[in-house]
Amino acid sequence: MDNELVQVLPEVLKPARYTNNELHAVHKDWEVMQVKMVLAFPDLYEIGMGHLGFKILYHIINTRTDCLAERVYMPWVDMQKKMVQFDLPLTSLESGNPLSAFDLVGFTLQYEMSYTNIIKMLDLGGIPRFSIQRGDQDPIIVAGGPCAFNVEPVADFFDCVVLGEGEEVIHELLDVVRDWKGSNDNRQQLLGKLARIEGIYVPSLYTPHYTQAGDFITIESSSHAPETVTKRVIADFDGVEYPNTFVIPYLEVVHDRTMVEVLRGCTRGCRFCHAGMVYRPVREKSVDTLKQQVASLVDSTGYEEVSLASLSTGDYSCIENLVGELVNTYEGQGVGLSLPSLRVDSFSVKLAEEIQRFRKTGLTFAPEAGTQRLRNVINKNVSEEDLYQAVKGAFAAGWHQVKLYFMIGLPTETTADLDGIITLANQVLKIGRDNRPQGGKRPSVTVSIASFVPKGHTPFQWEAQDSQEVLRGKQAYLRKQLSKPGITLQSHDVQTSFLEGVFARGDRRLAQVLVKAVDLGCQFDGWSEYFRYDLWMQAFEACGLDPHYYTERVRADDEVFPWEHLSSGVSRKYLFRERARALQETRTEDCRYHACTGCDVCQTLSVDTQIERRNPNG
Repeated sequence: MDNELVQVLPEVLKPARYTNNELHAVHKDWEVMQVKMVLAFPDLYEIGMGHLGFKILYHIINTRTDCLAERVYMPWVDMQKKMVQFDLPLTSLESGNPLSAFDLVGFTLQYEMSYTNIIKMLDLGGIPRFSIQRGDQDPIIVAGGPCAFNVEPVADFFDCVVLGEGEEVIHELLDVVRDWKGSNDNRQQLLGKLARIEGIYVPSLYTPHYTQAGDFITIESSSHAPETVTKRVIADFDGVEYPNTFVIPYLEVVHDRTMVEVLRGCTRGCRFCHAGMVYRPVREKSVDTLKQQVASLVDSTGYEEVSLASLSTGDYSCIENLVGELVNTYEGQGVGLSLPSLRVDSFSVKLAEEIQRFRKTGLTFAPEAGTQRLRNVINKNVSEEDLYQAVKGAFAAGWHQVKLYFMIGLPTETTADLDGIITLANQVLKIGRDNRPQGGKRPSVTVSIASFVPKGHTPFQWEAQDSQEVLRGKQAYLRKQLSKPGITLQSHDVQTSFLEGVFARGDRRLAQVLVKAVDLGCQFDGWSEYFRYDLWMQAFEACGLDPHYYTERVRADDEVFPWEHLSSGVSRKYLFRERARALQETRTEDCRYHACTGCDVCQTLSVDTQIERRNPNG
């Protein structure tokens, strides 16, 4: 660790964010390794340390004998001030080398509101912001993650972008960079070679075109790049590389537990859900593989909680068998299980009861909409009766805290749909009171209200986003009606949702806005105490762009989107058909248990849905 860094640590909050040498951190000989990559998470250490994708890539890269992977996280504002005061660059944890010394810097794009942090980290690391400004001696700046499926607002900052799953393509990327370092090729020749790797997008080889009015019309690829970049997907998910240990932090972090990924992808077909579309197809791991991974991680980390992770863990076809075996194995060892996502059904309550035998924390259910009509629109295939039976079982089994997750601003939403939220919340509270065990705690219901943000690659990518004024009115209406003992209302900030909507469906012109916002002082935009909406509006005005253009208009049926050259494998034809079915209030069944819905992902990617047992009831 740099001596100057040691001197400033006593003067900053939580110095353990920057100290290194955690258990299982990997330290390799810097001089021997041919390719050096730093994995950069554009948020605090406590947030990034819980991210499974980072853990997987860190493990895979460091199993190679010719490469190393180190970590860096966004420093908090107090540390940034000290770095400026003492002229300290942003460095990796493991070796303490500045970001500019690495061959590759890999950012994860998890959330649109972290984009300013990426630019800030490049600044702190001594790396030019824009790809076009970098020379042969600068690192290759890489991006990946869910927001890569519309990377256009930040495309100019990256040399290449990995679309889809990284376990296999990371090796191909590292091999090309290693060979390039031993050649006489320049940076542009390297980027040309990277563009030939399936699933890698090189933004500088593509030119967007706009009308005189400012509407996006097409993006033109150079002769060195494919017209469409299609995501990478793991065919043998059961056999894919997975860590046998995790780095153990010194301080408490988000998701501070061990975790195994039971399945990847979701085909329930919720029409608002970006992840459910871009992570297809569904692939499951076997029970034996998961038991081996849990055993290895519990033994090596000492964690007392194991999370069974996925988009919808309750959909894992062998979930009952897996949970039963893990509970029987580990309950005597003080190791508990958690399921981060549950279906709205009584079977999920039975699972939760099995898992939380001794310590019943709260349960979260996501009806998403207040009426069956609107649930049909969004293809959320649960009924009020499903919810009522689930919460009845939960309260009777001893739970006293239930959280209900809804969205407002969904397409076709009316006041009747808001009233449906009120009715559901009141009825759930009544069920809790009617089924309260003797001597049990008073039931409580938390109603969490998020604002719907249309996303690319979903059936609702054509839809308008509610204005801030409309969303505030809906929040106020719900707050007034749900202001009573036993019910707590939580709602998301509408200004943050507005900007998320801008960048979710934005184009490359937004890069100038991001740069201006950073120069004005914007960073940590996902943190309410640092979010500065006034500075954002100042940045848009200075750049001559209207943010409402990106959010509050319905797209034409034939409009070309800035992200359409980046393919998730799901066809536009399917998305448009699902949008039509939404407006007809028609549901689409899950193809795992019914006929193929024609999303085209299995055919496009040549990877089929793979489940362990075809039984929707587990």
